Amino acid sequence: MNQATPITVAHGDGIGPEIMPIVLEILDKAGAQLDIETIDIGEQVYLRGNPAGIDDAAWESIRRTRVFLKAPITTPQGRGYQSLNVATRIALGLYANVRPASTFHPYVETKHHPDMDVVLVRENEEDLYAGIEHRQTADVMQSLKLITRPGSERVIRFAFEYARTHGRSKVTAFAKDNIMKLSDGLFHEVFDEVAADYPDLENEYWIVDIGAAKLADTPEMFDVVVLPNLYGDILSDVAAQIAGSVGLGGAANIGDSAAMFEAVHGSAPRRAGQNLANPSGVLTAAVLMLDHIGQPDVAARVYNAWLRTLEDGVHTYDIHSEAHSTAKVGTREFGQAVADRLGEMPRTLRPAAFGVGGPMPVIEASERETQPVKQTVGVDVFLDWNDGTAADLAQRLQAIAGNGLGLKMISNRGAIVWPQSMAGGLLVDHWRARFMGAGGSAVDHAEIVDLLGRIGGAGLDFIKTENLCTFDGRPAYSQA
Repeated sequence: MNQATPITVAHGDGIGPEIMPIVLEILDKAGAQLDIETIDIGEQVYLRGNPAGIDDAAWESIRRTRVFLKAPITTPQGRGYQSLNVATRIALGLYANVRPASTFHPYVETKHHPDMDVVLVRENEEDLYAGIEHRQTADVMQSLKLITRPGSERVIRFAFEYARTHGRSKVTAFAKDNIMKLSDGLFHEVFDEVAADYPDLENEYWIVDIGAAKLADTPEMFDVVVLPNLYGDILSDVAAQIAGSVGLGGAANIGDSAAMFEAVHGSAPRRAGQNLANPSGVLTAAVLMLDHIGQPDVAARVYNAWLRTLEDGVHTYDIHSEAHSTAKVGTREFGQAVADRLGEMPRTLRPAAFGVGGPMPVIEASERETQPVKQTVGVDVFLDWNDGTAADLAQRLQAIAGNGLGLKMISNRGAIVWPQSMAGGLLVDHWRARFMGAGGSAVDHAEIVDLLGRIGGAGLDFIKTENLCTFDGRPAYSQA
């Protein structure tokens, strides 16, 4: 008998304490070799006064086992409560979120092609989810979108490795580099670089808006899709819903030395304690876990029994239909139906086969061979100001410019308002003043600090600066 794999399990909130025991019972009956440590997380921990929703002892268990199977949790409403999902991904370095989205036609109703079988791979740590936000003026909030070369390369290479090891043939990237030319542009650039290392796999790139439309309309066009964090969060839910139900979906979060597996739906407190909830989301997450920890035969045994249950029309309320269901059952009864079918294969749905290429890949980003030459050529100074027109502000700033830095442009909400005006509508109390070195010459930090001192001395409230740099002579900042 193989040695049991240590895992940490959290029963969660809402419907979690109902569905997790059923899932664990199915895994046990299927022959999974697991050494389970149970922890408390979520609402009960939040309400004990812990804003993170997880105690030190629970962290210790997760870091020790490095495998975390989690039921949905509830984050109390109101400020001051941290997202446990985001915190866990960041703390454990879980950089890749893997979300399969398949149809189970005709047994689960779908409006789309019966052969939809897409895996979305979402970058999991950066982008807008870095959570770097500021209130800069009375009217303006800011979120910083951070896209990095190492972070992009790692998740993109993961997507290609996943496709190769799981018998997939194509990897598609979505981003929005026609607008965000630097951040999303980097994601696209890295995708093209990594794709060249996988000549055996087809690759393609879509602007995210039309790509999302195609995913909703013609999902069979896609195989593995890799996306930055925000787009991936949104579109993985869209994909799950058009496949049939978000309630059926499980997700894997993979890092260098740890992994977390979870249902993609929430804790559904309104359904708690009624023997109504569908345990399929946690069950399919557990299947991904079994594949990852080297128990692919058990993963296939569980998944095929689950498919057979769907085929036999034994359905919970959320997927029940008069056309394709034979029985509407509760949470416990559905779990028992899956357990009763262990060892059986689906008749028409595609049987699962795990472990073909080994566990989910773990990728380390390559180190840059050479560093680009960086030169500072100016600075954008952001101001909280509502005491006149753009021309009035320009007049005050021009009076204090100099010493190597000249005022070149003022914008409001990204549109130029001085020296010419490209803003035909609303102006707010948040202004960007661009100062450049004379003749495009380099400037140093002392000149910038001196400029800020003069701006502050003139009674103007600067709230942020961004140095304007070139890398290998190429401008690395957006135009207005």
